[in-house]
Amino acid sequence: MAIAEKLRHPGHHKDPEKGDPDKEAQRNDGKEPAADDTDDNIEGSDEYDTLLKFIDREAERQRKHDEEAGDGEEKKMKKTRVWYMPWKVVEVEDDTEKTVPKNWMETDMTKGLDDSAITERRQKFGYNELESKKDNVFLKFIGYFRGPILYVMEVAVVLAAGLLDWIDLGVICAILLLNAFVGWYQEKQAGDIVEKLKAGIAMKATVVRGGKELEIDARDIVPGDICIVEEGQTIPADGRILASYDDKDGSKAKQILDKKQQSKEQKNKKGGNGAPPAPDIPANGTEERKEVPETSPDKPTGEDPNEKPTAGDHAPDKADDDRTSEDRKTSGDVHSDAEERPDVEGEKDDEDDKKGEKKDNEDDEDKGIDKGPSVLSVDQSAITGESLAVDKYVGDEVYYTCNTKRGKVYIVVINSAKQSFVGKTAGLVTNSSGTGHFQQVMNQIGTSLLILVIIWLFAVWIGGFFRGLNISTPQDNNLLIYSLIFFIIGVPVGLPCVTTTTMAVGAAYLAKQKAIVQKLTAIESLAGVDILCSDKTGTLTANKLSVHEPWACENVDVNWMLAVAVLASSHNIKALDPIDRVTIVTLKDYPKAREMLKGGWITHKFTPFDPVSKRITAEVEHDGKQYTCAKGAPNAILRLCKPPRELADQIRAKSQEFATRGFRTLGIAIQEKGQGWKMLGLLPMFDPPRSDTASTIAEAGQLGVRIKMLTGDAVAIAIETCKQLNLGTNVYDSQRLMSGGMAGSDLHNFVESADGFAEVTPENKYQVVEILQNRGHLTAMTGDGVNDAPSLKKADCGIAVEGASDAARSAADVVFLDEGLSTIITAIKVARQIFHRMKAYIVYRIALCLHLEIYLTISILVLNETVRSDLIVFIALFADLGTIAIAYDNAPFARAPVEWQLPKIWLISTVLGALLAAGTWVLRGTLFLSVSGDHGGIIQNWGSVQEILFLEIALTENWLILVTRGGGTLPSWQLVGALLAIDILASIFCIFGWISGTDPHNGHTDIVTVVRVWIFSFGVIIILALVYYMLNKITFLDNLGKSKRGTKREEYEDFIENLRRLTIVHEQDEADETGGVPSAASGQSKQASVRNGRRDVYHFQEDANEKVNSDEGNKEEKRK
Repeated sequence: MAIAEKLRHPGHHKDPEKGDPDKEAQRNDGKEPAADDTDDNIEGSDEYDTLLKFIDREAERQRKHDEEAGDGEEKKMKKTRVWYMPWKVVEVEDDTEKTVPKNWMETDMTKGLDDSAITERRQKFGYNELESKKDNVFLKFIGYFRGPILYVMEVAVVLAAGLLDWIDLGVICAILLLNAFVGWYQEKQAGDIVEKLKAGIAMKATVVRGGKELEIDARDIVPGDICIVEEGQTIPADGRILASYDDKDGSKAKQILDKKQQSKEQKNKKGGNGAPPAPDIPANGTEERKEVPETSPDKPTGEDPNEKPTAGDHAPDKADDDRTSEDRKTSGDVHSDAEERPDVEGEKDDEDDKKGEKKDNEDDEDKGIDKGPSVLSVDQSAITGESLAVDKYVGDEVYYTCNTKRGKVYIVVINSAKQSFVGKTAGLVTNSSGTGHFQQVMNQIGTSLLILVIIWLFAVWIGGFFRGLNISTPQDNNLLIYSLIFFIIGVPVGLPCVTTTTMAVGAAYLAKQKAIVQKLTAIESLAGVDILCSDKTGTLTANKLSVHEPWACENVDVNWMLAVAVLASSHNIKALDPIDRVTIVTLKDYPKAREMLKGGWITHKFTPFDPVSKRITAEVEHDGKQYTCAKGAPNAILRLCKPPRELADQIRAKSQEFATRGFRTLGIAIQEKGQGWKMLGLLPMFDPPRSDTASTIAEAGQLGVRIKMLTGDAVAIAIETCKQLNLGTNVYDSQRLMSGGMAGSDLHNFVESADGFAEVTPENKYQVVEILQNRGHLTAMTGDGVNDAPSLKKADCGIAVEGASDAARSAADVVFLDEGLSTIITAIKVARQIFHRMKAYIVYRIALCLHLEIYLTISILVLNETVRSDLIVFIALFADLGTIAIAYDNAPFARAPVEWQLPKIWLISTVLGALLAAGTWVLRGTLFLSVSGDHGGIIQNWGSVQEILFLEIALTENWLILVTRGGGTLPSWQLVGALLAIDILASIFCIFGWISGTDPHNGHTDIVTVVRVWIFSFGVIIILALVYYMLNKITFLDNLGKSKRGTKREEYEDFIENLRRLTIVHEQDEADETGGVPSAASGQSKQASVRNGRRDVYHFQEDANEKVNSDEGNKEEKRK
C-alpha cells in the first residue's frame, strides 16, 4: 500500500519516521538527494515498470550504503589512548571486527580485481598478515626520553638553562640525544634484520587479477581477491569455494549450487517444522559453536567408498581428534595412538565400529541435500586438532593457514588474516598489554637511584644552610649548582641506551643463527629458563622417516608388498605426505618392486587416511584386473583381512615388538575384485634422533636446563626415543594430567618429576606450563600449531619451531627457522651472554652514581668544595660513551639459569662505589700537600686540583667496567678501544686545563703528574678487582636475592586443581543441559566446546587473555 500510495502521489512529502528511504538517506548522509534519485525521476511506462525502477534504485542505494558502512552493521569499537595525549581515551574501530561488504564478494572469477579496487580495500583492511604490534617510529624515539632516569636529566636541562650554564646545557642535551639515537638505531637495525628474515619465509599465493594468473606474496591479498588453491598449498586467507579449477566459466558450479538449493527446499518441505540445516560459519569468522557427537567429522570411508561425507566435514570445530600438529608433522595422517600401541588396537577399533554404527543411526542435518562432488580436501588440524582431511564442496568456506590435501579450486577471499578465524584466535593471546619484567627492573633501579639523589641532595642543602649558601649565587658555589651536579651524577642516563643496545646487538646475532627474537625483552626470559618443554619431531628427532626392514608374511614377496604399499599412497609428488614419501622412496633399494609398477597400473580412486577406519585405500587396475590396496594401522588391516588366528597372533606380536623398539608400524593388504582381503606384511618406520641431540641434551643439563619431552606419539615410542637420547624414561600418558585423580600438590609433584608426556594435546601443554610456573620454574615451551598459541603465550619464553603456523609465530617470543634442539640451546647460551653484559653494566653504573654522591656530599659538607659542574657533565658523558661498546664485548655464559638478584647487585655496587669514593678522597688528601698547585703530594711539578680530580674519577670509573664484566674472557677490541679513547681524551683535558676555571697555571697539569694519576688509578682498580672477586665467592651473596625454584605450596596447588576440575564439571553439566551447546554470547563470551571433559582452543585462548596480567606478575616474582 505504501508503494502504491507513493506511485500515486510522487510529490507528496512523507514523514521520515514512516520509512521514507529518501529522507532517511538525506538524514544519514547530511545532504540533499541527487536529482536523479528523487521519486519524480523513476516514472516508467507503466505501473510495474516504475516499480522495477524503484527496486533497482533501492538496490543501488543499499549497495553504496554497504560499501560505506560495512553492510550497514554497527561498527565494533575498542578504546585506545591518543599518543600525543596519553591521558585521553578514544574509541577506534577494531581491526579484527571489521566486516567485509557483501558486494565485495561479487568479483568476476575470470577477471579478478583491478588496481583501484585493490588499493581501496587495502586501505580499509590492511595487509593480509598477522601483525605483531608495531610501535610508531617517532614514539619509539620519544620513548628514550621517558622514565625516572631520563626525567631527572630533563630537570637538569631546565636547571642548566635557568642558571645560564650553556656548557652544561649543551653537553646534557648531547648526552640525552646521543643515548636516544644510539638506542633507537640499534633496536631498529635489529628489527630490520628480523623483518628481512621474516620476508624470506613469506607465503606465496596465486591470484587472478586483470584476467591473468599471478603469483604474489600472500600478504598482498585483499578481500574479494580470486585465489587459486591446489593440492599441497597453504590456504592464504579465509575464502569461499567458487568452482573447481577446470570449471573456468563457473557453469558447473552454478548447477551444483542450484541443485543444492533445490534439495534444501525439498528437504524443508518434507521436514515440516524440522530444524533447518546448521548455518555455515559467517564471513566474519565467528560462529556459535555446537557440540556434536564424537564421530561427526566423517563416516568410515573404508567401509563404503561411494558414501558421501556429511555436513560435519565443513565445520572446523567439529573434531574428535586433538592430536598435536607435532605428531602430524612426523606421521602425516596415518599415525594414530592405536597403531603405536597394538596391544589396545583391537579395543579401540571395536569402539570405532560402535561409534560408526551409532552415527549411522543419528539424524544427519545434511542428509538428502545434494552438494555435488567434493572439489577440495583440506587439513584443518592446525585449527581443530583433528587429523582427518575434511572434504569441501562448492560454496563451502576454507580457512587461513589450513593445508590443501587434494583438489584445485577457485576461491574468493572473504576475510584477510586479521579478520580470519585464525586471526581472531591469535588476537586473543597476542593483544595483551602490560609492562614487561625487564622494563620494571630498569624502572625500579632508576626510581631507587632517584630516591638516593634526593636523600644526598637533602643532606647537601642542610649543610649549605649551615654555611649560609645562597640559592643561585655565587656562580660556582650555590645550592642550585649543587642540585644540578647531583642530578647529573645521581642517575645513569645511559642505562636505557646501553641495555637496549646490548639486547639489540644480541638479537641481531641470534637472527643470523636463525632465531628471530620477536621482542628484545624475551632475551632476558630465555637466559633464565631452567625447564624446556620440547616437542619431539624435528627438534629432538631428524623429522626424516625411514623404513626399517619390512616384514612380509609367509609366502609373500617383500617386493610385492612394497609395490602394494606404494599403490596405496598418494602419487602427487608435489605434496607428498611424510608417510607416503618414505613409502615411495623406499623402493630405491628394491629394484624388483619398481619393475612391478611398470606394467601400466591405473588408479581409479584414492581415499586418504581416515582416523575412524585407520587406513588408506586405493582402487587400481592392471591388465584388466581390479584391485583394492590398503595400508594402515596393523590391527585395522587385520580386522579387514580376518586372517587365521595363528597368523593374526603372529602379526600382533611382531607389531608389539616394533612398537617397543620405537617403530611406527603399518599393515599392508590387497584385495582382488571378487576375492577376499589378503594380509601381506608390516612396514616398520622410524624417525631417528638427530645426530647432535644426545650431546646437546647433555650440554643442556650442564647449563642447568632440564628437557621435558611433550609428544603426540604413543608412550612406547616416546620412551624408546628417550632411551636413545639419554633422557629420563619417566614418560607418561597425558591422560593422567586430566583424569589421574591426584590432589593438586601430588599433580604438581608428578609433572615436576616426569621426564615427558606422550599423546599430548594443546591443553596438556598449557597445563604443564602452568603447573611448572606455579612451582617457580621459568619455562620455555615449543609449539607450531594454532592450538599451541595459548601455551606459547603462557610460557615464560614461547618458542615457535621451524614450520610453525602464523598464529604460533605471532604468540611466540622467539621464532626458530631451523630445526633441532641445538639451535635452542645455542640461543639460551647467547641470551645468557647478553644478560651477563647487561648485569655487568648495571653493577658498574650504580657504583659510579654512588661513587660521586658519597665523595661530593662529604666534600661539600667538610670542605665546601665540589668538582666544577662543567667537568661533571663530561664525566657523565665519558661514563656512557665508552661503555656502549659493552654490547660487543666477549662475555662468558653462566652455567646455570640467571636472574637479576637485585639485593646482591645493590650490595656489590655499594661496596664498589664506597671504595671508589675512598680512592678519590685519598688522592684529594695528597693534594693538601701542594701549595697553589705547585710541587707536593701527587703533583710532580704543577697541576690543577679540579683537573687532577677529574682525571682520577674518569679513569677509575672507566676501568671499573673491566672489573664488573668478570674475568672469564678477554675484553673485546671494541670495548678496549672505546675505553682507551676516553682515557686519552680525559688526559688531554687534564694536561691543557680545559674548563678548569681560575685554577693556578691556567689549569694546566704536567705530564709526569698525569702519569702518577694513571698509576694511582690503576692501583685503585686492582683493589676493586680483588674485592669484587672475593664478594662473588661468598656463598651467602651468591644466593642473595635468588628465587627458590621448585617450592611446594600444597594448599594453593590443591585449591587450583580442585577449581579446575570444578570448572570442567560445570562445563559438562552446561553442555548436557543445552544438548551439547554451551551457552555463549557472540563477541565477548567464551566459545567453548566440551569434548569428553576437555576444553577446545578457544577456552584456553580466552584463559590466556584473561590471565596475562597476573601471569606477567608471576614471571616478575620468579625473576627477582
